Parts: sequence; C-alpha cells; structure tokens
Amino acid sequence: MTEKLQDLNFLHLFYFWTVVRNGGISAACESLHLTQPTISTQIRKLEKSLKQKLFDRSGRELVLTDVGKMVFEYAEDMFSVGREMLGALRGLPTDRSLKLMVGIPMVMPKLIVYRLLETVLHFPNSVQIVVHEAPLEILIADLAQHRYDVILSDAPLPSRATPRSFSHYLGSSGVAICATRELAGRLARRFPDSLDGVPMLLPTANTELRRGIDRWFDERGFAPRIVGEFDDSALIKEFGGAGAGVFPTPTAVLPQVKRQYDVQLLGYLEEVKLHYYAITLERKMTHPAVVAISQAAKEGLLDGGNDK
Repeated sequence: MTEKLQDLNFLHLFYFWTVVRNGGISAACESLHLTQPTISTQIRKLEKSLKQKLFDRSGRELVLTDVGKMVFEYAEDMFSVGREMLGALRGLPTDRSLKLMVGIPMVMPKLIVYRLLETVLHFPNSVQIVVHEAPLEILIADLAQHRYDVILSDAPLPSRATPRSFSHYLGSSGVAICATRELAGRLARRFPDSLDGVPMLLPTANTELRRGIDRWFDERGFAPRIVGEFDDSALIKEFGGAGAGVFPTPTAVLPQVKRQYDVQLLGYLEEVKLHYYAITLERKMTHPAVVAISQAAKEGLLDGGNDK
C-alpha cells in the first residue's frame, strides 16, 4: 500500500476525481479527451497502489465505496487548492477563506443551527461553512477522523464515545408549544390540560426533546394523540403550519417559527429544557470560527423568544 506521499500518483488521483465529478467514465473521457480504456487503467492502478477498492458496480453504473467517498473528499480539497494556486500565479484574486466543517445530527433544529452559524457570517475574515447532517454516532466517528471541526448537538458527547472528544456547553432554551390560529384558539384557554388527547407532531424517540416531552406528559398523566414523528425538525413545523397538529419548538427561535410558519404560541412546557453543545476534538477550542460561536452563545445568543 502507498504509504509515502512521493509514492502517490497524483495523475491517477486526478483521473479518479474527474470521473466522480463528471458522473462516470464516459463523461470524464469527453472532459479529458482520453479513451475509456486509458482512464479505466489509471483508476485500476490507483486502486492497486492504495490497496483499496474505490468503486463498486451496480448494473452498468459505477458507485463509490465508502473508501472511494473518503478519497474523493480529500481529492476535492486538494484540486480545489490547486486551481486556486494556478489562479494566483496568473495574478487573479483568490479567496483564501477559512473553512469551517460542521456536523449536525438530523434531529438538531435547523433554526438553532442557523442562529449559531449566523455568527460566523459576520466574522472579520471570510469563512466558508460546510455542513453535513448524519446520526450523532456517525458524526462523532467522523470527527475522530478530523472530517469536522465541530459538531453542533442538542446532546452532550455519549459516555461510550472516544475520549479524545469533548463537549462544550453553549446554552439552553425553553420549549414552547405552537399551533395554527384555529387550533390555538380552541386550545389556549385550557392549556396545558388541553394537550391531553390533542393531535401532536413530535420528534422521534431518540431525541432529547422527545424524552423531555414524554417525561412531562407522564408526570401529568396526559395521553397525546401522536399523528406524526419526525427526525427532521423542519418537517414538524411544515406539518404544524399546515394544521396537522400542535408541535414543540425551542423558545430561542420562537419568533422566527411564528413568523415563518404563520403559527401562534399556545403555551410553554416550563419544566422542559433543551441544552446545546459544541463537540470538538480539543479540550480548549482553537478554531477561530468555533471560538466565535461559543463566545456568542455564552453572551446570550440562545436567550429570548418568550414572547406571548
């Protein structure tokens, strides 16, 4: 297996990268003005040198293996910098922006993610934000491989996770219940008792928000009629805005939710709190953009939203 950088054939890697970017060997042949056997041979040589299979065949199509996906991500970064270098040599302006690689669990409220990352948009230096969404366990494994600078999560690092990772507390938010104007008009007067038996839209059971809501219902003996469970918090709000049921939202983004989905506040689940964390490989955060996010959160970025 190729272990030294000087043994890596960058031309073979370039052909592989071009095939993936163009969606197949035929399109890459047109782009590179080469024959299909030539490109296929170069890719096989790359696989042989890496001792890794980069493609699987599905019918007549080539599909990237997990290793192939990883190699492509690195190649994408390498050749992007290469293009920028050539531009700089020609005297063209370059945008050497700071890159922030962010992982978010699928259940993380998107408006909260935006609230946290919005800080970076006003950063003194240009920052390119790259956000990937996946289950927290996968994100943590990828973090250990340095594929992310930070994970923004509504749960701290699991106890079983690698000890090389650290949870940094960002802040907390209350939980509000929202509904369309019609539903809120019928339910507001008897809230929270009116939630017993009402159609509800909730996050799936693997989320901190759902666990908190379930405890809140159990303590009161309520039995809501769950009409939908979602991994994606944005889908909950879409269905809620359409009148499919009442739904929870963090108070930190309540004004935006009310405005964006044209819903009304029904009331608050006073005992339910959401907590947000930045998970990094470092005990002390060093990435300038991550430090800025943490500082803004500590200064009250997630506060507010308790408007009637």
